[in-house]
Amino acid sequence: MTQTAAPAPAAGPHRFYASAAPGPVDGGHGVFLDGRPVRTPSRAVLCLPTAALAAAVADEWQAQDDTINPHAMPLTQLANTTLERVAPDRAGLRAELLRYVDADLLCYRADSPAELAARQAAQWQPLLDWAESALSARLAVTAGVMPLRQTTEAAAALDAAFDALDDWALTAAQSAAAASGSLVLALALAHGRVDGETGFALSRLDETWQMEQWGADREALRAREAVRRDLIAAETLVRLTRG
Repeated sequence: MTQTAAPAPAAGPHRFYASAAPGPVDGGHGVFLDGRPVRTPSRAVLCLPTAALAAAVADEWQAQDDTINPHAMPLTQLANTTLERVAPDRAGLRAELLRYVDADLLCYRADSPAELAARQAAQWQPLLDWAESALSARLAVTAGVMPLRQTTEAAAALDAAFDALDDWALTAAQSAAAASGSLVLALALAHGRVDGETGFALSRLDETWQMEQWGADREALRAREAVRRDLIAAETLVRLTRG
């Protein structure tokens, strides 16, 4: 399945603070810019579940240069998404994620060349086996690009896997699915089965093989780095919210 390149980041606002630091807020942990709490886009005080996540978000703010670059603050973005989009509408996000079931990257294999097909089978099949054994989701695989229709039982099993995820892990799954094109990979990351670097390597397996044959241009490398950043951030969110 194809994945599009990320757009070039737009210039952000001028940095308006000297220091960023974590600290307590009502109901959890927050981030303070020169003593003033960071707020979500809806102007609520940013409230995070763990001190570790608050420290990591504060580090993102502290690392900004004269111009704030939101694309260099993935944990801040994921935190805002969790609080303002996922928590109010888990059902809607679950429905959105289930759209990946019939289009999961790991289920679409090359029929040639043989080397690529073998690499896909060796590296992708273990995650599908995990989905069947751990989640009771048995997914069909096809060679080529003709669309698959997975069984209702497989889709229901993947939907049930969301029950074990809190809002933060569900946000991580959504971000990982969007970056990788694979719901199975996203669930494996959210459940701690794979880390961000492994998820990146698996999601770009086809592209890596092509680069080995013909090389890569600057735009392709930039797009790869954006995917890597998103998957590592998703894994970090899961890890830092486990307490």
